[in-house]
Amino acid sequence: MVEAATAEAITATWRRESARLVGALVRMTRDIDLAEDLAQDALVAALETWPGQGVPANPGAWLMTTAKRRGIDHIRRADNLRRKTEELGRAEEVSAMPDLDSQVDHIEDDVLRLMFLCCHPALTPESRAALTLRLVGGLTTTEIARGFLVPDATMGQRISRAKRTVAEAGTDLELPTGAERTQRLDDVMAVVYLVFTEGYVATAGDDWARPDLVQEGIRLARLLAEIAPDEPEVHGLQALLELQGSRLPARTDAEGSPVLLDDQDRSRWDQLLVRRGLAALARAEELAGRGKPVGSYSLQAAIAAVHARARTAAETDWGRIARLYDVLATAAPGPVVEVNRAVAHGRAAGPAAGLAVLDAVDPDALRDSPLVPSVRGDLLERSGHHAAAAEEFAEAARRTRNEGERTLLLRRAAHARGLAGGPTD
Repeated sequence: MVEAATAEAITATWRRESARLVGALVRMTRDIDLAEDLAQDALVAALETWPGQGVPANPGAWLMTTAKRRGIDHIRRADNLRRKTEELGRAEEVSAMPDLDSQVDHIEDDVLRLMFLCCHPALTPESRAALTLRLVGGLTTTEIARGFLVPDATMGQRISRAKRTVAEAGTDLELPTGAERTQRLDDVMAVVYLVFTEGYVATAGDDWARPDLVQEGIRLARLLAEIAPDEPEVHGLQALLELQGSRLPARTDAEGSPVLLDDQDRSRWDQLLVRRGLAALARAEELAGRGKPVGSYSLQAAIAAVHARARTAAETDWGRIARLYDVLATAAPGPVVEVNRAVAHGRAAGPAAGLAVLDAVDPDALRDSPLVPSVRGDLLERSGHHAAAAEEFAEAARRTRNEGERTLLLRRAAHARGLAGGPTD
């Protein structure tokens, strides 16, 4: 049995180093499955060795060296030893193999390369997210399956298909440059944001949120900011996730029921995440001031920062938020932005202004989403049209697949019906 302290050290090391480990092994073997197998073998070796010998001074280097040794053993057993050895560039003896510290120049590129690989254009967004969580996040198939509410076997097949698709695409493992790099970096950020948002407001299931996916999204955003430090939008993404993630402790009450932003106890917001988010936003704005464009993540982070700086809901500067949403609507137009812009204008200039923005949204754009009727219900309730608000909240409840959100919406519908003088059940 692995002692608790050692097991915790192994888990922490794996989460911290797995992306670097797999990234380096993919670069050398040009084989995703083999790289992952070698990394897993090194993890098993740590589980077997560290309890008796103690945690190494440099556990990441230990894992890397162990994985490489096993990789060479694997190649030596193959018939094409010479060709593969030349590909690996590892003609020296195992005893002369350098550890992680001697390959610092490659570490950041290896991780970024791995993230680009996981977000290959041939993959669907869902497969990109799953493969990123598996190879970059170091999560098990079971953990990923639980996060996205699918059976283990289904998630395992999705990850296997994603690996096969990437292999069949014959992708170049070198870092892309120019316009391709920009496009792929956008894809990587989109996947990190997808992971976070699936945790922040779960698409389906019994839970309002999934903190494990929120935390993993934030961790991936921090990692991306470390390996792409000159990209303002990367810091904007980190800022957005840190600031929104700071609210997680206050988003549910003692019974686990959802709590809306206006009703949250802001003393429960994680102030460390707030400070991290504001610092990341300042870095994004600094880089943007050097001539690089401000993007949608930085603008959304600026909006989140307005909420974070308000000590109470009543102190929120909704006028500034509305202006920021106007800019965001130009920089990244879309129906979700317009719905959120309606909320902001409804708070800044009154419900009628918000409804005017909402009425301009294409009714077919978010047909299956609860977003439009829930926002319309809120604006109608604020304008005193309680019966109509109740109908909108009930419609939103019918559309959602998240039980926590459904409970909240039905509660708001009942409250609105009560204000209208109708039955509440």
